[in-house]
Amino acid sequence: MYDQQYVIPGIIILLLLFFSPLIYDASVGAQVKEPELVKAKGTNCVEDTEWMLANHMDLLEHWRTIKVREGQTVYETKYGTFEISMEETCFDCHTSSEEFCDKCHHYAGVDPYCWQCHNTPKIVEEIRQR
Repeated sequence: MYDQQYVIPGIIILLLLFFSPLIYDASVGAQVKEPELVKAKGTNCVEDTEWMLANHMDLLEHWRTIKVREGQTVYETKYGTFEISMEETCFDCHTSSEEFCDKCHHYAGVDPYCWQCHNTPKIVEEIRQR
């Protein structure tokens, strides 16, 4: 191979340049601050807080299925009986989607599709005041 003394170091330098962002992030270990969420108005959620943190999307999808396909309108837990409705149940306590939902979803890097069909608490409040 011609110019081997230049090719091998050149490849090594290119690889280091290519992987330098990964190497930097691994060495610095940047800490990301968890979002500070507005405390909900209610005393407890429909399920335990830790469970809701990990499984709220599964619960909402389950609610959608049993409400639309089975016609069930109430959800019973150890905390009581709740109406199956984001607008009437979730938003009674979590009054600001920007201060609660959006902060956490942006932190986690997810883009939920809830608002394609559902109204935000601001819109719900405007409708209630009419």
